[in-house]
Amino acid sequence: MTWSIVARDPANGHLGIAVASRFFSVGTLVPNIRTGVGAVATQAFVNPLYGIDGLTLLAEGHAPEEVLRILTSRDAGNRQRQAHLIDATGRNAAYTGEACVDWAGHLVAENVSVAGNMLVGPQVIERTLEVFRATAGKPLVERFLEAMQAGEDAGGDKRGRQSAAIVVHRDQDYPWLDIRADDHPDPLAELRRLWAVAGERYLHVAETMPTRADPGGMLDRSEIDRRIADLEAAREAEGRASASFATPWKP
Repeated sequence: MTWSIVARDPANGHLGIAVASRFFSVGTLVPNIRTGVGAVATQAFVNPLYGIDGLTLLAEGHAPEEVLRILTSRDAGNRQRQAHLIDATGRNAAYTGEACVDWAGHLVAENVSVAGNMLVGPQVIERTLEVFRATAGKPLVERFLEAMQAGEDAGGDKRGRQSAAIVVHRDQDYPWLDIRADDHPDPLAELRRLWAVAGERYLHVAETMPTRADPGGMLDRSEIDRRIADLEAAREAEGRASASFATPWKP
């Protein structure tokens, strides 16, 4: 019912997952990430415990292939499951049960894997991986958006479209970005809009949040307020409307 990318940016160690499906709220259960540990996508006839337990096993030091062996060996429904994962060092692995609905399969490359089921054919994950690798050097979210759109253009989920999500963890326990379109006629386009909205204010606020190294974070709001005001002024000077649906700001 889904195809997804699980990736690690080797330049900085950031972990991320992008996913799309003709299924409601695919971002609720498929993506699972723990900073400093790894990322797991669990899909097909989804078993949420693959994400939870998979991260625990990675944290305990199990290699990705061993994690999948453990998860599937204790699951009577493993023939209908699909999962792929990567650890914090870039080791990765994927599993597609033989009873997953056609077309189903996966591809694993350095620092990235792509897996899908209920797709129109293998070209979906082939194009997704090709474009992801071709966009190396761009921000991880932009690579996800371009790659997932390439998979959609190649046919995507054979049932249609409904939801999509992107989750990225940088160097903190909480996500740096978590955007979702849970029920939308063009969920990838909605993710692109949300990414644009995040760039107007949220991502700049995110840079000021408390961290393990700085538990207080930025306490003077005036600096971030000035930065956002400058960005808004520049956007208005260029004649670009806000991508956000938010109501006008009330001082």
